Amino acid sequence: MKKIAILQSNYIPWKGYFDLISAVDEFIIYDDMQFTKNDWRNRNQIKTPHGVQWLSIPVGQNIHRRIRDVTLVDGWQVKHWKTLQSNYRRAPFFDEVAQWLEPLYLTETHTGLSSMNRKFLEAICRYIGIETRITNCWDYISAGDKTRTARLVDLCQQAGATQYLSGPAAKDYIEESLFDEAGIALQWFDYSGFPEYPQLWGEFTHGVTVLDLLFNCGKDAHRYMRHVKA
Repeated sequence: MKKIAILQSNYIPWKGYFDLISAVDEFIIYDDMQFTKNDWRNRNQIKTPHGVQWLSIPVGQNIHRRIRDVTLVDGWQVKHWKTLQSNYRRAPFFDEVAQWLEPLYLTETHTGLSSMNRKFLEAICRYIGIETRITNCWDYISAGDKTRTARLVDLCQQAGATQYLSGPAAKDYIEESLFDEAGIALQWFDYSGFPEYPQLWGEFTHGVTVLDLLFNCGKDAHRYMRHVKA
């Protein structure tokens, strides 16, 4: 039995994204898709004394490119780190997390959005103990001009999946019959039921970047997730 999830990469995603990664045997980053503006690929949210704030990486306005083809310019990394530092330096585990997170912002140079997102994903997974295999969709043979669902099924077949775990938003477009025909069990991930954790700055907010959880709870983050184990 092998369970797989396939998602586009996000910039420092919320905790549910990592809970999905932890729930499968292989997580495939699906960045051959068209880049979309005002989405999670290049931005996410943090908490501040003035409410929720966006951290956005400047990538230009061109939507006629794949996510994996989006290039990055200089200047945003220092700004983002200073913003995180100013809003989370009082969090109990800021210094501990900063030991491995700060170099990703201030030492490493990132030229591509997809590769940068993967570096952050892998660093966060290491810290909270997620050992799921992470691959890119282009590690596999392209499915060509197949429908969106057919592409997912093809990736699952190439990766040897017997089960495919999907986020609930995909119910709007997934053709379930194609998974049935391929003999792959389609399952829907449930993002509900996450417990609240100690959080700075007022009313609790679930949907912010996972960094909020890490700064506040450190390696106890797994206690506030459903599939991540100690």
